[in-house]
Amino acid sequence: MGTLVVACGLLSACGGGGGSDAVQANPQSLSLAAPMSSIGLGSTMVAASASSGLAPSYTSTTPTVCTVNASTGEVTGLTVGTCTLRITQRGDTRYAPAEPLLLSLTVSTNPAQTIGFGAAPSLSVGGLATVEATASSGLAVSYASLSPTVCSVNASSGRVEGLSAGTCTISANQMGNAFYLTAAQVTQDLPVMAPITPTVPGAPTGVRVQLGDDGLSVTVNAQGVDSGGRALSNFTVRSVPEGAITSGSATGSSLPLTVNCPGGCAGHAFTLSASNNLGEGAASTATDIITHYTVVTTFYEPDTQPRDSIFIGRFTANATQGTVTGLRGELSESMTGSPSSTEPSYGMTWLSLTHQLDARAAPGGDGLLVTTFQNPSTLTFTTLFGGDGWSPEAGVAAGGVYAGFPNAASNPGNAYVRIFVNPANPTATLTPAQIDTLAYADCAPGGMMGAVCMTGTSVAGYGAVGTMSGYPVSQLVSRLP
Repeated sequence: MGTLVVACGLLSACGGGGGSDAVQANPQSLSLAAPMSSIGLGSTMVAASASSGLAPSYTSTTPTVCTVNASTGEVTGLTVGTCTLRITQRGDTRYAPAEPLLLSLTVSTNPAQTIGFGAAPSLSVGGLATVEATASSGLAVSYASLSPTVCSVNASSGRVEGLSAGTCTISANQMGNAFYLTAAQVTQDLPVMAPITPTVPGAPTGVRVQLGDDGLSVTVNAQGVDSGGRALSNFTVRSVPEGAITSGSATGSSLPLTVNCPGGCAGHAFTLSASNNLGEGAASTATDIITHYTVVTTFYEPDTQPRDSIFIGRFTANATQGTVTGLRGELSESMTGSPSSTEPSYGMTWLSLTHQLDARAAPGGDGLLVTTFQNPSTLTFTTLFGGDGWSPEAGVAAGGVYAGFPNAASNPGNAYVRIFVNPANPTATLTPAQIDTLAYADCAPGGMMGAVCMTGTSVAGYGAVGTMSGYPVSQLVSRLP
């Protein structure tokens, strides 16, 4: 850090509570290409320009209502409500920072909604199939059987069971809410076939295997099972390779089927087969354990209390392969917002981090360090002081000075969050040593102190706390259905 202090003194570009590297300090202003007051659900372009000709930056202060691409201005309405965008231009060596432009947009939608079915699955007497219908509103659809002697259906999951030969008619309904009217009912017909010569069941299709909360069980399900013309009597699960299940296999009379793995389920795939009174049918293809999770990671910020740097995201873990993919979410900027605003977000600006560009083994060998970025590049910090331009170690060594330093206009405004995941048991409570591996960096306009980016690290994990003394305190992972 001593080298950095000398460099900052010579270049007069570090620190300063939100200042810029402007030398001439010419004024500039922001304006919209066209007035806007409302948007719909989905994506819309917001075009702003600076009188200086420099590119503006966009952030959403209401990330649950809308998100926005920081550089392009593509705003996505997520739900009905008020979307607030903050548009900035931080200046360069010729221009001073522009006065931020706040834009409030009403996210609205046509209250009429429609329902559509996916392709009709095959269904046999005694067999199982899953129908899938979606509403244009995004609200959950409910199902009902209009031919109860031919088939039955689970109202929420769409799982259909063939009871007798004939035509099975399933209805899909959506009753609406405060924003949407009731949708017109739609139906789908499924021919229920009874083979001339009954056989053992076919191999289950659409098999899904999810990890239990403790890592010692899996839940196995299937979208469809051809019964062979006879009632299904039970289902059998086996692991590949063998050894995860004590007796070699587990059976149950219905799906989904939860199976215990006394020594842990990770590293195994699983097959599913079905039986009727003629015997056991073929097993499905071995299926990996793939589970979706949410994550909330918190970095304590002593200088901006009660506002902390918080990451709210989601990811997919493959416990069979030991991998994590699709980490994405929103990172709060604790220097924005106000303590008097509504908690827990306090009106903070939130950055969209959608690019998982790094996943590596944790130092203790007990999990993965997974990092997602705002930009489709890892370029975050300057490399004038060494380092790879983004790693927490390099960021601490360089004092968190932005990439492109000392030219402010060259700052790509990147940000990232690094989380810890043990794919074998993602929901396990982290140890203090694992918490120490968490890190974040924010070089976007709302996370800058002059030339210095806000960072969050621990002394034990990376040799120093963050640039404003922020450090990781917790991470909570929850399994999605």
